[in-house]
Formats: sequence, structure tokens, C-alpha cells
Amino acid sequence: MTPEFVVGFARQSIELALMIALPMLGIGLGVGVFVSIIQAATQIQETTLSFIPKIIAIFLALLISFPWIMDKMITFTREVFLNIPNYIR
Repeated sequence: MTPEFVVGFARQSIELALMIALPMLGIGLGVGVFVSIIQAATQIQETTLSFIPKIIAIFLALLISFPWIMDKMITFTREVFLNIPNYIR
């Protein structure tokens, strides 16, 4: 295995991890900004008011995007397992 291969494989793995995390992080960011705007407008500074909606939104985003996430992970894992003989050389 060459250093270029290892760097490329690590880059591909990190890109996949970021792509899988993106829907949940984006939804969490959007809900957090929305709740913060509501809190600033109403001057209600309750910690749980910002925490609970984000948890619920991220959980719903995970449920909705789970088939897509599993497809990406299965494709990546299958590609790794099929190319093991090429990695050993």
C-alpha cells in the first residue's frame, strides 16, 4: 500500500462520514437558529426550550434519512470488502 492510497482511502472515509452526518447536523442547525430567534423575540431564556426541539428534529431527520445512510454505508463496506485483494498487494 502506497502513502497515496492510504491518504485517498482516509479521505474517502472522512467524506462519507461527513456526508452521512450532514442531514442531522443541518436540521439541528436550522431548528437551533429558529428556536433562538423565537427566544430572542419573546425574551424567554429557558434551556430546555432550545434543547428538546433539536433532539426531536434530529431524531426525525435520522428516521427519514436512515435508508439513505444505510445504502451509503453498505455500498462503501461492499467496495472495501471486494477490494481487499487489491489492498494487500
